Amino acid sequence: MHIISPLIKIKWLIFLWLIAGISLQSAAQDSLSRETHKKKISLRDSLDHAIDFSDFMIDANGFIPIPILITEPAVGIGGAIAPVLLRKRHQPASYKKHKNMAAIPPDVTGGFGFYTANKSWGGGAGRSGTIIPWGVRYKVFAAYLDMNIDFYKTLPVKGETEFGVNLKMIPVFLQVQKQLGFSNWHAGIRYIFTKTTAKLEKSVLPDSLFKPKEMDNISSIAGILVEYDKRDNEFTPGKGTKLHVGANFSNHIFGSDFDYTNLEVYAYHYIPIGHKKKWVCGLRADMQQVLGDIPFYYKPSIDLRGIPKGRYQGDVNMLIETEQRWNIVRRWSAVFFTGVGKAFDDYPDFGSASWDYSYGTGFRYLLARKFGLYMGADIARGPEQWGFYIQFGSAWLK
Repeated sequence: MHIISPLIKIKWLIFLWLIAGISLQSAAQDSLSRETHKKKISLRDSLDHAIDFSDFMIDANGFIPIPILITEPAVGIGGAIAPVLLRKRHQPASYKKHKNMAAIPPDVTGGFGFYTANKSWGGGAGRSGTIIPWGVRYKVFAAYLDMNIDFYKTLPVKGETEFGVNLKMIPVFLQVQKQLGFSNWHAGIRYIFTKTTAKLEKSVLPDSLFKPKEMDNISSIAGILVEYDKRDNEFTPGKGTKLHVGANFSNHIFGSDFDYTNLEVYAYHYIPIGHKKKWVCGLRADMQQVLGDIPFYYKPSIDLRGIPKGRYQGDVNMLIETEQRWNIVRRWSAVFFTGVGKAFDDYPDFGSASWDYSYGTGFRYLLARKFGLYMGADIARGPEQWGFYIQFGSAWLK
């Protein structure tokens, strides 16, 4: 669901920008001074003495309240607070025999509360982790969201018409994946529950254009998925591939008010280039298709920087994107990206549907060397407007 997915990313925003490190360092030192017998934690890397949060994230105990800047064009500029705890996992001895296997990702536990300029607000909590003896990865997420988002309908006489919607949602997300032997393949199941109440705002459209159950409904969705993941890390990959194939089923059998199927396929591929791998070429392909009766606000939309969430929707959408990261000097990198996608309702409409593009640039700083984690900011241009984004880790997080 394109409305929920960008908010799930909040759990990854552990540190907003380098300035936040000043306050975090002060808090850490105050805490540690009361417990001098514990290991001293430094915010400097032992190799190059640059600002680095690896040891802080690995060794600090407790939840840290992190300030976050929200820059998604669909909801406007806003702020959030996110208490987050990250735990690094080490591969067991049995894994070391299989050198082809990707490392176990860190466990992440966090919560968030946010408010934006268009009066969208909400809060929630989530966790992703691994049960190593079972070879199981899991994700759990729950929230309350009060969102104000603009959508678009094409009418016979007026053409494309913008209308605003207030969405009050209670989403719950559960996912479990089982590793297939000692390989990088995982198969799993997921369940999504959402209670949604919608209300038209600043709209010139008649209520008759919308189904009554779109305004108040329950979505109960069961899904299956298969993934291959051999990226060198989950936050800012420098090499490797991730492939995902999934199907989500909303059906009255599960207690849902709508019957539809959402098919999704996406792939990321990272290629290190040149001496000391200073250039990383990232490639992304993504496709979604909906079959059946789906609320308009759950329709897939083109997900590219510079394009607001929900701007270009269709029962089918597909996109390709590339991101080039140039590691210029020490910990600093420049990124350049561009992508293009299409959204349409039926395959015969493919030729007449417009190609919607975006492009942009940004910078990254290696914030946690032991995690291979970069952060920074991007500025992007879509077909209609500019967008600014704070990035923690990769911009491609699913």
